[in-house]
Amino acid sequence: MLERRPTVVDFLTLLGLSLIWGTSYILIKYGLTVFSAQQIAVLRLGLSALALSPFALTHLRRIRLRQLPPLLLVGLTGTAIPSFLFPIAQTHLSSSLTGMLSSLTPLCTFLVAWLVFRNRPVKEQVIGLVVGLLGAVLLAYVTPGEGTQRSQLAYAGLVLGACFCYGTSANLVAHYFRQLPSLTITVTSFFLVGLPALIYAFTLGGVVPTLAAAGTEGWWALGYVTILAVGSTVLASFVFFRLVQRSGAVFASTVSYLIPVVALLWGLVDNERFALLQLPAIGLVLMGVFLSKRK
Repeated sequence: MLERRPTVVDFLTLLGLSLIWGTSYILIKYGLTVFSAQQIAVLRLGLSALALSPFALTHLRRIRLRQLPPLLLVGLTGTAIPSFLFPIAQTHLSSSLTGMLSSLTPLCTFLVAWLVFRNRPVKEQVIGLVVGLLGAVLLAYVTPGEGTQRSQLAYAGLVLGACFCYGTSANLVAHYFRQLPSLTITVTSFFLVGLPALIYAFTLGGVVPTLAAAGTEGWWALGYVTILAVGSTVLASFVFFRLVQRSGAVFASTVSYLIPVVALLWGLVDNERFALLQLPAIGLVLMGVFLSKRK
């Protein structure tokens, strides 16, 4: 299906989405001061499902049985798996580095479209893939952190895995669900993965004892995770799926051009260290993203 030319509304939506998503990494960082990476993941998924519960009955009725497997896959790749990968990565990476590495999403979207959906690439796209990945390796290597360069590279691989998940989700929505309302996609995919996570979080997940032991700090951390769930997950996913439907998967994924800027600014505000060599590394990543978008 041909993708139409993006409008001014699409570009403004892209900007707003970048602000929402770019803030998620600093929220994860603050949540990790109290909760484990696994607890943040199940809380994020569970609170997201809870926030969407008023819409559940109406939108779940619109789903046909044959649509459930691909929607479950959208939920797993677009929400569930990245919800675990990002907090685990941020136990060893700064929030700004994680946000900057997330700019690989368009490259991963292109690669999934090429390998899975058989979209034939041009030479510039293949070059862009190589350049972008080299930039990501350099970025993970030169960014100041608490661990060694080797450990940073290893945990950067988790961020790359999350980007591949986002790329898979975007392609699934673009190819199979263009005619399905965005809120229906969001509600269904989130409920399929979020309801089990909500039950687990407040039973076997140890969230309640952790919250009780942490006192006031625990409630602040829960507040950050709640904003992460409702704003950077539910609202952002709804806007993203709508943008995919309006303008296509590759244009929507270019939100990753702007997310690193927002994440970097939050990191500087929070006194995270910055090295000048990060600038050419970011440049290589963005150049790779640009080339990968060539038709």
